[in-house]
Amino acid sequence: MANKKGRRRSFGSVRQLPSGRWQVRYRNPETGQLRPAEKTYPTKTDAQAALTHVESDITRGQWSDPDAGAVNFEGYATAWLRDRKLADRTRERNESVMRLHILPTFGAGSVADVTTTRVRSWRSRLLAAGIGEPTVVKAYQLLRALMNTAVDDELIRRNPCRIKGADRYDVPERPILSVPEVFAVADTIAPRYRLLVLLAAFTTLRFGELAALRRRDIDLEALTVTVRRAQAELQDGRLFDKAPKSAAGVRSVSFPAELLDEVMRHLEDFAAPGRDGHVFLGPQGGQLRRSNFRDDWVKARKAAGVTAELHFHDLRHTGNTLASTAGASTRELMTRMGHSSSRAALIYQHMTSDRDRAIADRLGAMIRGDGGAVSETSEKGAAGP
Repeated sequence: MANKKGRRRSFGSVRQLPSGRWQVRYRNPETGQLRPAEKTYPTKTDAQAALTHVESDITRGQWSDPDAGAVNFEGYATAWLRDRKLADRTRERNESVMRLHILPTFGAGSVADVTTTRVRSWRSRLLAAGIGEPTVVKAYQLLRALMNTAVDDELIRRNPCRIKGADRYDVPERPILSVPEVFAVADTIAPRYRLLVLLAAFTTLRFGELAALRRRDIDLEALTVTVRRAQAELQDGRLFDKAPKSAAGVRSVSFPAELLDEVMRHLEDFAAPGRDGHVFLGPQGGQLRRSNFRDDWVKARKAAGVTAELHFHDLRHTGNTLASTAGASTRELMTRMGHSSSRAALIYQHMTSDRDRAIADRLGAMIRGDGGAVSETSEKGAAGP
């Protein structure tokens, strides 16, 4: 734009301060108000060069208000978590990670104070302090998601969480049991938990899915268990049932016919009464919890002579491996385990009940072939410890 003398009016201005340093001033393209740049420069040439960069950013639509990121980090993070739509357990876990591992470093500053250098240093300190790598990865992922929103809100121009590989970690290889080892654990655990072990291994249901099973979820004629919900536990001890994370989580899974007697015996001796009664209960007849199951699991694992590194969830991994050995395809395995992804509608198809029945029958053949005969040691009406 030309001024009254016909000369093109230059963008912004530079001036020398009493300190001798040079200041850049320009008009905010959004408000029209004159504002100084966020820092000063040692020479006029440096200031003019900085002003040229600002003008270029505005022209290209890449300018962002440096003051926008001055919002307090803790306040912004708290509001961000509050407004996210999350399941109760996920919200509790995210709030814990934010409180313990993110806010102590970044909470007192502004959103704009979070730089890539500070993020890299923060991550290194967490690992050096002995924080488990899965927790550090979770904290990094949470911080990155928060800063992505800050970019969308135009508080910052670029997400500072740009550390290659920081959003994942290598999961160590988990133990896999043989069929005889599965039965060895089932034979040594308290009778009320025997079927829990066998179904975990031969249907690959998760602990929370097993704990939430009701009598009506078991079809003794079709030899299936149907997953409709999963039990979750908050840090204060409250238990609640939640829907599976995706539609693929609601599923019916066939179990080997060789386990039918075990299922019937358990329902008669240990399950709660009524169609909606829980299939698995705790030692005092209340709801099954990880805490009231853990001691029995550790004792059985030791008595069976299997590796001390075996977690209950490894029975699911074992079952997946056994089903794969039985001839299940990747598509069938994913359906059987209730896995899903953003591409599930294109990649995975629901397998027929006949095909699932065939997988369960082959698992049964493996039980017979490896000598894992169904034990008769369960004491009818026996009470758990």
